[in-house]
Amino acid sequence: MPSSSRPFWTVPPKRLAGAATVALLLGMTPLFSGTSTASAAPPSRCSSDPTSRLGTVPSPEAVLGFPLGVGQERVVTNDEVRTYLGAVDSASNRVVTGVMATSVLGQPLPYAVVSNERNVRPAALRKIADDVRDLRDPRRTNARTAARTAKDSPAIVWVTANVHGGEKSGTDAALKTLYELAAGLSCEVARRNDNLVTIIVPTQNPDGRDATRRQNEFGFDMNRDWFARTQQETDGKLELLRRYPPQVFVDAHEMGGRQYFFPPNADPIHHEIAGEAVDWINRIGEANKAGFGFNGACDDTVTTECYFNYDTYDMFFMGYGDTVPTTGFGAAGMTYEKGSASTVADRVQQQFHTQWSTLGWAAANKREVLDGYYDIWTDALAQGRAGTLEPNEVVQPTNEVQFPVPDITIRSYFLLPDRQLADVRQLVERLRRMDVEVYELRKPTRVSTARVFGGRTATNVTVPKGAYWIPMDQPQKHWIQAVMGEDPYVPFPYFYDVSSWSNPLLMGVSALYTGDTVKPNAELVRKVTGGRTGAAWPWGSYTYPMDSAAAAEFTFTLLGRGVPLVRDLGSSRVAIPATTVSRTVDELARSLGVTLTPGGRPTGTRLDLPDVGLFQGTGISTTSGSHGEARYVLGKRWGLDLKPVTTADINDNTAAFTGRTVLLVPDGSNPTGGLTATGQANLREWIAQGHTYVGLRNEGTRLARAAGLTSTTEKTKPADYLVIGSHLRVDVDTSSPVASGRPAEDFEFNNSDPILNPSTTGTNVLTYPTGDTFWANGYTVGADILKGTAAVVDEPTGAGRAVLFAFNPLFRAYNENGLHLVANALLYPAGATPDARRAAGVDAARASAAAAPVTPDLGGGWRPITIEVAAGDLPRTQAVVERFTTDAKASAKDGSAYVVIPNPQGLQADEHPFAKDLVRALRDARVPLRSVVG
Repeated sequence: MPSSSRPFWTVPPKRLAGAATVALLLGMTPLFSGTSTASAAPPSRCSSDPTSRLGTVPSPEAVLGFPLGVGQERVVTNDEVRTYLGAVDSASNRVVTGVMATSVLGQPLPYAVVSNERNVRPAALRKIADDVRDLRDPRRTNARTAARTAKDSPAIVWVTANVHGGEKSGTDAALKTLYELAAGLSCEVARRNDNLVTIIVPTQNPDGRDATRRQNEFGFDMNRDWFARTQQETDGKLELLRRYPPQVFVDAHEMGGRQYFFPPNADPIHHEIAGEAVDWINRIGEANKAGFGFNGACDDTVTTECYFNYDTYDMFFMGYGDTVPTTGFGAAGMTYEKGSASTVADRVQQQFHTQWSTLGWAAANKREVLDGYYDIWTDALAQGRAGTLEPNEVVQPTNEVQFPVPDITIRSYFLLPDRQLADVRQLVERLRRMDVEVYELRKPTRVSTARVFGGRTATNVTVPKGAYWIPMDQPQKHWIQAVMGEDPYVPFPYFYDVSSWSNPLLMGVSALYTGDTVKPNAELVRKVTGGRTGAAWPWGSYTYPMDSAAAAEFTFTLLGRGVPLVRDLGSSRVAIPATTVSRTVDELARSLGVTLTPGGRPTGTRLDLPDVGLFQGTGISTTSGSHGEARYVLGKRWGLDLKPVTTADINDNTAAFTGRTVLLVPDGSNPTGGLTATGQANLREWIAQGHTYVGLRNEGTRLARAAGLTSTTEKTKPADYLVIGSHLRVDVDTSSPVASGRPAEDFEFNNSDPILNPSTTGTNVLTYPTGDTFWANGYTVGADILKGTAAVVDEPTGAGRAVLFAFNPLFRAYNENGLHLVANALLYPAGATPDARRAAGVDAARASAAAAPVTPDLGGGWRPITIEVAAGDLPRTQAVVERFTTDAKASAKDGSAYVVIPNPQGLQADEHPFAKDLVRALRDARVPLRSVVG
């Protein structure tokens, strides 16, 4: 057996599991699970009666009028969550509460801190948090002090729930956990409160909970938002995590079916996740198993096993409530999933059992965990100093490491200031707000060997003054590599989400990394820089480059305030009259990292605030996807007053449509948007009058083709084609105003997007290279078919134009170079590239494109479920697949067979009705899986 592959019953040495299940079982009480014979002696003055409680602390039933998860089929409301937390805070000296953020609709996100009464006193709580933060930095905490902290201080455990608004039972269970900790008098409760500070966040998504909707009010899946922190709910949560860094973190979810999932996790696991954390996760899984078995916590209606392990929920992508607490905070971050087909009572009770078992394990092993927590950061420092990356490993049966972490040394990252400086500074802030130390170079520094983002190498590079240096020799080495690394090096290609999220690539900024030992003359960055660099004459101006998403936000905010702006398309600079640059404007520029340079009289073309209509047509979801992303980016961040435009508005040529200057068509599933022939003619005439159509991904480009706005056509994707949230290099045609401020080569994020043949009647703004410069990052199969195809097209019609994006530039609001392109499209100069003469053949080419059939992939325009096996295993695979669906299609190529399952609703793997069950069935049938994408 190759060294990279291990039998399922073994664990990699750095992830060796600890206490045996037998010991856990022996130490359990009938109500509370998760303790062990190795735990500390029970505290004095506690009761041996597990049902003994303080009568002064109200139960949920006493406050809410019904018991949680017992014989009833309702869950608590947001108001009831807040009411109960307030009641317990008032009644218990073990509990303090607070609000970590507010939701989009203004609802508070409350939390409770619970421990023994000594620990929750303000001074004591601050000291506990300070001591844990000191463990995260061995440079200021010696081993002796760390050992004393591990012995004397409690560990910090988080219990969170309801990040997906419709997955509600974890909230009720969290309130049940809070009550037991606040009121219980048993020795089991005392042990938990003496050894732990427990942070309870009952709901992370109150707006989604009210709407019984997965996403928040802007349509964001907030369990994909952790590294980018675009949503205010996520941002407040992470600031509280920095205040109380966890050693154990529980994120309670729901899924389909009746079973319960808790770790151990399946492959892939990100290579930078520390071995100690994975060990704790696996051992907590054993405690949960014991709790289920001993307490009879399974559904009476379930005939199969009531829980399962080794599934992907996901320990790879840095956007989740398990990976980010684990990688960024060194915690045992865990996703718990309970089947939503069970009764409310069973869901709440089983969620409570896992929460209670987890707290029991953490209390019993508190000292070991805090010792190991210090080791995580000590090892990170040593690895960073040596430039060592953690190796890839697999833990699942039959899996092998397919993509080893290469033998490279990385000691430093550099962010260059040559362009998009405002976005560079925003990335610096993103890193700093995860406790990463970033330095600004005060003098140029020489790097003898470097790797330039985009798969290139360079020698004897002079990194200029003003560049930002991120040394790996610091405690957050794991997090730096996880979010900055050019490639995440997936060990086994089972993708729950995207396969690439390198922050420099997402932003499209200039960056490099090196294994050299460098000691630049640099200063620690303590706040974002920007704003005025000097004083301009009253008759003069301030200018700034419109070359970044942050500069776009600055521009739209100023236009919304009535500040007159002019832009020079040649230099991509915007000028502001000096008299309008108030202290408030300067502070805004500073907060966004935009540098204001004094200059002469403003010159250029006037910029006007666009009047944007947001299409709410047939096939477009208004509660998720790019429609919600548009409301967030264009509406909340850029301050544009988006007007709804319906299919009927365009078909009937109403003022709701004709009164707009820009129409944005988000992604969707209808190739015509429901427009009639008359509606299509109305759209063409409206554009010809000088207006702008911006179409995103499937529906945005297909509607434009059906209406005769473009000569692009779609290529059919081969069965073995896979581009799983990957970055690719693109060539940029800077003659189009859409590309203003972009470099000649850029990066684009492709997530199984439509493949567009180039336009013959417009400008292909972004195209995939045809030669040696073609480059893909992340997981791709058959990506060569993209060579020479178009990613962004600028199509003139009369005095207006259609700007078409084959990809979704608003994706999760963290694709900054895409956001900048959208801003350029919205600010397209009036009268640019007029098409009044209608060059010969334009109408015929576009009519031919409109008539060309669209052959959508089996996902119905979304990413399907694709399972790759050896060609010889196809018959066995099909036999299993046919138990779940008869719609799958199979093909074979180069020794592999691909089974493609339609996914017309674009469901995530945990939302899909059978995808995860199918994968488990294939593994149970001993079918070796080469990759799974869903």
